[in-house]
Amino acid sequence: MDQPTVGILHPGSMGAAVAGCATPNATAVLWCETGRSPASAERATEFGLTPVATLSELLDRSDVVISLCPPAAAENLARDVAGCRFAGVYVEANAINPERTHRIAALLEPDATVVDGGVVGSPPVSGKTPTLYLSGPIFATERIEALFAGTAVRTEVLGTEVGKASALKLSYASFQKSSRVLVALAVGMARKHGVDQELIEVASRRTDSYLSEPQYVAKTAARAWRWGPELEEAADALAAAGLPPEMLRAAASTLARWDDAKDAHELTLTDALDRLAQP
Repeated sequence: MDQPTVGILHPGSMGAAVAGCATPNATAVLWCETGRSPASAERATEFGLTPVATLSELLDRSDVVISLCPPAAAENLARDVAGCRFAGVYVEANAINPERTHRIAALLEPDATVVDGGVVGSPPVSGKTPTLYLSGPIFATERIEALFAGTAVRTEVLGTEVGKASALKLSYASFQKSSRVLVALAVGMARKHGVDQELIEVASRRTDSYLSEPQYVAKTAARAWRWGPELEEAADALAAAGLPPEMLRAAASTLARWDDAKDAHELTLTDALDRLAQP
């Protein structure tokens, strides 16, 4: 199979790292530099991505486009791509609910072939090996498998039905991300009464307990601006399935208290809990 030219929309911390893994199996991996931040440009350079001036140029040159952006931007981005009549394989890899994935597929088809994608795990750097779950037409998912063969991004195909990969991603995110929020609430309550160290000691007697990792609360705060919208998407998916979404909406509301901590990687546990305690 010929090596494709790939476009990434847009090179955030996950998108840039995933796109970088595709470079050995691609002719080039393109990104659009117009309107992007210096941090985006730095990431793109770090991972060997090739800049182009406009979205239309990226789409004209790309055989495969991977969309990895904040959930709220996914449909508008797809609409822009559809307006350019992109005719390749479009990997909708954002953390959005299956209904939105279907709407995006409707926007792009029949010009493009849509593959539903969901990344589970951390960005593929420093030995991390996330899995990109895929669902969609066989020829298209096979092309994406080939694109990441032998790289730090593992792929797993869930079938031909668009929506399966999104559903798996949000099912996992519903537990994993809301559990981190519960840790913050539990440790915050214990600290108020001076028993936070005792709580951690109790939790440490159990295996695989997030409560034994309170230091992760600070990382949660720094990522809250991304995690909150993702949990809202997961809540929509629960509601569509006839299940109660209130817990995830409450978790998203909790995360919103950390909106001003966006990417504040120097944040400490104490800082994060103090911010959480302020309306």
